[in-house]
Amino acid sequence: MICPISVLNNLLNMEQGKANDKILSYNDVVLRRSDLDILSGPYFLNDRIIEFYFSYLTSCYTSEDILLVPPSIAFWIKECPDSASLKDFVEPLHLSTRKLIIFPINDNEDVTRAEGGSHWSLLAFERQTNAFVHHDSGQAGFNNADAKRVYKAVVSYTASGATYVDCPSSPKQVNGYDCGLYVTAISRSICAWYVSEAPKDMQDLWFSTIKEQVTPLLVSNMRREILDLVRSLMGK
Repeated sequence: MICPISVLNNLLNMEQGKANDKILSYNDVVLRRSDLDILSGPYFLNDRIIEFYFSYLTSCYTSEDILLVPPSIAFWIKECPDSASLKDFVEPLHLSTRKLIIFPINDNEDVTRAEGGSHWSLLAFERQTNAFVHHDSGQAGFNNADAKRVYKAVVSYTASGATYVDCPSSPKQVNGYDCGLYVTAISRSICAWYVSEAPKDMQDLWFSTIKEQVTPLLVSNMRREILDLVRSLMGK
């Protein structure tokens, strides 16, 4: 007689195996079937999806002036335990030559917990203005302390002496799960602003651009846009 518990465990293991199936390898990023589920529903974005979209933006904006830092590297910079290890880790990024750098910020502080944390924001460095700007879609600026830790860790490597600014006019999310989508949408707008040949107000930077472009509707549509992008790349 077959034990119902054994059957259930086998079914669960099969489903888990399917969730871990690789569906796309894009540059150095591997997406799995579970990532499609995240994009299909109203869920918090994980590291892999943000890394995938940053890699896609890097393919769109190929200038060596621009660096979109993967979430895993930004996390390690924030949590690196000693300055010697940080130096070995950061120097290959050539931060001193970059003119625009974007770091995804996560509130996870546990280095033993993969894909931890509960909130995303972003920190953008712009060399001409000589400033690190923190954009947090949370109503209470949840990640300000985490963003400052990244700023303090890397500012000397940018050879800039740049200041830190928490942008109070950042677009705000209207639910508890779209913070990662705001990171992708704001990052895209900043990159487009940077490469635009239109005159730039270096006092305002990209603030007016994201205020106009990054709306709750656009962010909601961004989930479908990324999902469609993944599916289109799967078909190639």
